[in-house]
Amino acid sequence: MTLAIIQVFVIQVILPVAFILSLWKTKYPTRLDWIIQLLFTVVFITWLFLSGRWDWVGIYLKFVWVLLLIPAIYLSWKNTKSLPFRTKLNRSQKFSRGFNIVLLLIFGLYTTSSVSGYSTEDEPIELAFPLKDGSYYIAHGGSATQINYHNAYEPQQYALDIVKLNQFRTRANGIYPKELDKYEIFGDIVYSACSGSVVETRNNSPDLIPPESNPDQPEGNYVAIACDGTDAILYIVHLLEGSITVEAGEQLTVGNPIGQIGNSGNTSEPHLHIHAEKMG
Repeated sequence: MTLAIIQVFVIQVILPVAFILSLWKTKYPTRLDWIIQLLFTVVFITWLFLSGRWDWVGIYLKFVWVLLLIPAIYLSWKNTKSLPFRTKLNRSQKFSRGFNIVLLLIFGLYTTSSVSGYSTEDEPIELAFPLKDGSYYIAHGGSATQINYHNAYEPQQYALDIVKLNQFRTRANGIYPKELDKYEIFGDIVYSACSGSVVETRNNSPDLIPPESNPDQPEGNYVAIACDGTDAILYIVHLLEGSITVEAGEQLTVGNPIGQIGNSGNTSEPHLHIHAEKMG
């Protein structure tokens, strides 16, 4: 998991600083080169804003990068007003332009995919939010793999991974602590998101120390509910061992408590995973 921490820090902290400074400080041979780098920087920050794991570094940071980008655009534009729009380039300048065009195309595709993940033509199932008393953040969700890795697996393509934010607007006290109670969501009560009958449960899967996981029981402790008025089974998973208070066959109404957040199953850290699967 150390690699994941490094990736998050590099992508969400180091690269935005580097690209914003580069836009501002680079000596451009032409205005066209400035426009290409401007477009890339804007597209990169947009992609990061939409798809970054901001619960790791603080959700306010994404607004900081947007605010810093605005003066960088203005100051860099002032420095290019006297440049020709196009001119003959040397080999190094051609390489630099080509490299920025490639980056623009790549992150343009990433951004387009991220934007598409905020809508779908599929008919939704109305559910109540299963948590109370806190500020919660959708770590993974949506209809595109850029913002929701579950989307690559059809039964879970609209699954949500939910974490809770502390006063610093991060999901945990620390970057990736091993102590479960340092995760803000750990132990929170989970409530039924629909009215219906309990189909099945598991309550004896052990809670694991991050980054341990249990792929043999991917759900860990869970509750499956056949939601009234739908053809869907709702799965609420990764619950705390021994915390589930409902049994198969029991009838639930929206808002009934069913268990607590744990870290059981195929999970990297405490969070709530919820998704609905159509029956038949």
